[in-house]
Amino acid sequence: KRMVVPSCLKVLRLRPERRFCRLGDLSKEVGWKHGALIQRLESQRKVKSEAFYKKKVATTRARTEALKAVKLSSEEQKVLETAGFA
Repeated sequence: KRMVVPSCLKVLRLRPERRFCRLGDLSKEVGWKHGALIQRLESQRKVKSEAFYKKKVATTRARTEALKAVKLSSEEQKVLETAGFA
């Protein structure tokens, strides 16, 4: 899973007048030949990630709707509260 680490963002770490480059561009200049492979794998990862996210959103939505639809008696509610689930 990919994450954003705010303390590592270029916008936050570099002063505006400083020069920068990307590692892929630098590697390509010295003869690295696997850029196309990385792009293909990254596009596959994005497709899988989108499918995972859509499934996650659907399950959370279904869960919240199911929780709204549940009608509990007062005894069942007390049991859930004592167990820490309500």
